[in-house]
Amino acid sequence: MAQRSELPDDLPKTASAVEAIADLARKAAEAQVLSIPTGGLGDGLPPAVPVLFNSRSGAVVSLKSSIEEFRQQPHARQGVATVTTLASFIELMNRHKGDDSAIFAQTKWPNLKLTGVVDYHGLNHEPAHGRHRVRYQFPITDEMTAWIANSGMAMPQAEFAAFLEEHAAELASPFEGESQEYELLFKEKVGSPTDIISLSRELEIFVGQKVKNKTRLQSGEQSIEFVEEHTDAKGKKVVIPGAFIVSVQAFVDGEKVRIPARLRYRVKGSDILWFYQLYRWEFWLREQVQNDLEKVVGGTGLPAFEGVDEAGNREGGL
Repeated sequence: MAQRSELPDDLPKTASAVEAIADLARKAAEAQVLSIPTGGLGDGLPPAVPVLFNSRSGAVVSLKSSIEEFRQQPHARQGVATVTTLASFIELMNRHKGDDSAIFAQTKWPNLKLTGVVDYHGLNHEPAHGRHRVRYQFPITDEMTAWIANSGMAMPQAEFAAFLEEHAAELASPFEGESQEYELLFKEKVGSPTDIISLSRELEIFVGQKVKNKTRLQSGEQSIEFVEEHTDAKGKKVVIPGAFIVSVQAFVDGEKVRIPARLRYRVKGSDILWFYQLYRWEFWLREQVQNDLEKVVGGTGLPAFEGVDEAGNREGGL
């Protein structure tokens, strides 16, 4: 005769407790982990993916987020690294680059930047996420910012003289080819730094004096004659070159760019306002970005394109 086994003392004996245990057992039986094959669904998927299937409700729940909680390192490299020098951009791209990495350059002001896409689409047409990126936003120097901001801005004589003195280090003598090109283009003489500094100091002398006469000389320069107010003084002439060369470091840790500037003044009654106009300065900055892009290509051996990649377009030119 079979012996009856006694239930452990710690098990509930009431009917309600037994029913609760039975309900838990039924619910446990309703949930199953299934493996769904991915054959025929395209590339980039594992052979099968696990899901949680509830037989009572018919619901299928992805287990990806639950599994990812236990991942001890990222499954892929992603994110945007931002560097502040061109040399660092080259070094970091060399550190991470692969066979399919590529460089994209935005060369139009004001959004001047380089983006290295480490995981770009392969030459064999194999798609990639493009999520691992290195970005270099060309940092404009304070000096370049000042020249751009004041281009075309009329200044009183004393203010203009002070501006020229403050930025004297950014003036350059024209090369022979520049003199020929710009004097033919502007029909005016291109002055040297000495000419411009001398002009600024002469302007300081004539602050508070009135314009008596202005003439254009055969040399392409202009001449302004000043006279002291309320006197019968003969007046003193100031010779003005019509253009000059700005040689300024456009980007932090970058090379200098040479930009021609036209020197202008406006006589208002017997007073005079001065201003300069940078000639095609956006073109010269774009040319410098293109030159730096060539350095990146030479330093990394990666292909480069002017524009924005697919992921960058989706995210507003990242």
